[in-house]
Amino acid sequence: MVGTLGLFNFRGKHEKRRSKSMSVGNGSLLEGSAAGNEEVADGTQGSDHPSDLPESDQNEKLRQVMDDLAATFQAREKQLLTDMEQMKEKFAKLLLGEDMSGGGKGVSSALALSNAITNLAASVFGEQSRLEPMTAERKSRWRKEIDWLLSVSDCIVEFVPSQQKAKDGSNMEIMVTKQRFDLLMNIPALRTLDTMLLDCLDSFKDQDEFYYLSKDATDEEKGNSKRKDDKWWLPTVKVPEQGLSDAAKKNLQSQREAMTQVLKAAMSINAQVLTEMEIPENYLDSLPKNGRASLGDSTYRSITVEFFDPNQFLATTDLSSEHKILDLKNRIEASIVIWKRKMHQKDGKSAWSSAVSYEKRELFEERAETILRILKHQYPGIPQSSLDISKIQYNRDVGQALLESYSRILESLAFTVLSRIGDVLYADSVARNPSQATSKSPSNPSSGNDNEKSNLMTLSDLLTWSGDLLDNDFEDSKDCKDDLSKDMDEKNLNVATSKVSYLESLGGVRSPRERH
Repeated sequence: MVGTLGLFNFRGKHEKRRSKSMSVGNGSLLEGSAAGNEEVADGTQGSDHPSDLPESDQNEKLRQVMDDLAATFQAREKQLLTDMEQMKEKFAKLLLGEDMSGGGKGVSSALALSNAITNLAASVFGEQSRLEPMTAERKSRWRKEIDWLLSVSDCIVEFVPSQQKAKDGSNMEIMVTKQRFDLLMNIPALRTLDTMLLDCLDSFKDQDEFYYLSKDATDEEKGNSKRKDDKWWLPTVKVPEQGLSDAAKKNLQSQREAMTQVLKAAMSINAQVLTEMEIPENYLDSLPKNGRASLGDSTYRSITVEFFDPNQFLATTDLSSEHKILDLKNRIEASIVIWKRKMHQKDGKSAWSSAVSYEKRELFEERAETILRILKHQYPGIPQSSLDISKIQYNRDVGQALLESYSRILESLAFTVLSRIGDVLYADSVARNPSQATSKSPSNPSSGNDNEKSNLMTLSDLLTWSGDLLDNDFEDSKDCKDDLSKDMDEKNLNVATSKVSYLESLGGVRSPRERH
């Protein structure tokens, strides 16, 4: 009820702000009209022979200028009114929880807002199958509608102390409202990442080094560039016979580095938000009573051995399909939640209590977190886990819903653009050396055997997560976070961070499959 009242209040404030912007816009048009009149007058006065022009011609020119300005003003005003009606319709749908029937069966405001941002990104970007700029219409729609949805964050505030000077000159401390800290820090950062993504696509506007074949192209036309992975619907990239020029290749490398930074930053923000979301009671009720039941006997024994090697564990685990990877992630996440809950359980007679000592349970949890970090960075494209979906579905915090959905779609788009850049670089390497053509396309960095991976730049390489780091530095995850913060500072991005744990690195590049 509080969230609904907050959105109603926001609606009124936003309409006032929109009306004010219309007044400002009208004022600028009137100023433009006055400027136009002055230009006409100056042009007439500056004529060598003003008397040569008949008075009727001068009046006709002035009338034409005024008619043009009036038409421009009317078009602008009509567009503003249309936008306002669209905004009212969108927020009415959000207030009703996507239930336009009025039957009261809608979802929470937080989930409705999260769905709205996800659906907007899907309709604007779709499947980014080519490296090409967005059309002006789609870019305008994206910026306009994402601004509408993000404007909700302006009304999510907290009280902070402030100094006020009284009339007698004395200072007093009062409480004032300020945008909530996590939104104040992360919304500008996400907007910067958004701009970097669009700028990356715009950089390929006038390029003529590579092009894409149509879906109906023959195998002879595709040649060595024919896609051999499961993403058959993506177009095939063609480059010159001698490969890309040095300038084009340098630009691709530069854009890849920029998109890597965007991906790392979006993943960090998304993981942080998911960490702060409360674990729903529905998820807790679905868990078994101990970690062994969640993991299974075989996996439990592998994690609880005296000498544990996470890489050896993953090497002996069947990860041949996306379903098996996701199943392992779900089971390990569930066991971590169980162990954490037991370590914080005060009642020894509770059903969550266990005979396993606190120290051993903490050790098992750290090992499970290590496995999940490796899975996260070796297989970044896997769907969101059951825990992530449950958190998003039952979340009631509108601010967290904004940050999570916005960072998730930027993360997904950055990953897609990186894959498209990888397609072009792969086509260039094949053109320069046809013998390097492998049986897998680089669009899916996690696919292919070890020999194939050695010839390709994987996403883990792009994220600078080396094998040594995974082997030796997982326990010191703060250093990893410091490196990320340093990269963010280089891009003038600010991200609200806190203590690092596995849950802070949770996140997904896809929209949750189960929403209701």
